[in-house]
Amino acid sequence: MLPTNKFSRTAESPGDVTTKRIDNKRRVKLLKTLFFALNNVHGFRREFSVDDETYAVKERVPDVALYFIAVVAPLVIQLAVNLITIRSFWDYHNSALGLILGLVITGAVTQFSKITVGRPRPDLLSRCIPIPGSRDPTYGLSTDAICTQTDGAIMIDGWRSFPSGHSSLSFAGLGFLSLYLAGKMHLFDTRGHAHKSWVSMTPLFGATLVAISRTMDYRHHWQDVIAGAILGFAIAYFAYRQYFPSLASPMSNRPYSPRVPRDDPVLPTTIQDRHGVEGEHVGLMDGGVPRPDPSPLENIWREEESGRNNVESA
Repeated sequence: MLPTNKFSRTAESPGDVTTKRIDNKRRVKLLKTLFFALNNVHGFRREFSVDDETYAVKERVPDVALYFIAVVAPLVIQLAVNLITIRSFWDYHNSALGLILGLVITGAVTQFSKITVGRPRPDLLSRCIPIPGSRDPTYGLSTDAICTQTDGAIMIDGWRSFPSGHSSLSFAGLGFLSLYLAGKMHLFDTRGHAHKSWVSMTPLFGATLVAISRTMDYRHHWQDVIAGAILGFAIAYFAYRQYFPSLASPMSNRPYSPRVPRDDPVLPTTIQDRHGVEGEHVGLMDGGVPRPDPSPLENIWREEESGRNNVESA
């Protein structure tokens, strides 16, 4: 009898697995729609001082560049790593879905926070174009009533400083990639290989540079980029753990298996070390990934159907 675990996944039919995949994709699309819809909401606007310095500097990382950095680059790199290592469609499917899930959640939370906080950007006065001779009230600060800017989009974006969207999205995308690389290389296998740390941390260095550029361009305050970085990486980790085990797991390089019907409450697994040496036949390990052994999933499903037919014919 295989050992059981109260946290083990419930067995489901292949049809249920397909249905859940479709439901997950629909949720991702819904969050994506919410992210773009919130972009046009006016939101709260804090008061500001007309004595603040005015900045107008070209962006070092425009929105198009951010899209390639946070979305395209991780997808391409994850595909390349997949082809070089395990060559599994299921692995790439999970990595791509996890990445997109983290990005859309981060985008929606970031936009909602920007709207509700309404913190002015450092370059607000160059956007606002205050009435000449404007001064702050004796007791208090100024409002957008003194602005002469007629472009509504520029005005809306002027109160979207906290948290930094570039920072949160770059850490969500590149942070997920960093976790993916760490899992594939068994970063926490207690062997202490320095090169693994450098490779897995490289995406985070890129995300940090994007975040720093936002303060250099006077688009955000330093608190904005720090909050965005924490938010993005936290959601990236959350999304990663939906599809992959802990980095401390001996099977951190494998995604969670799809749910298949079995008589046993837990699928058998085969432990393999880093050199592909087959280990003992065991049940679900704490933090491990259930893996069918030795047949592929398709064969297991065929075996289940064959067993049912034999029982019915008998």
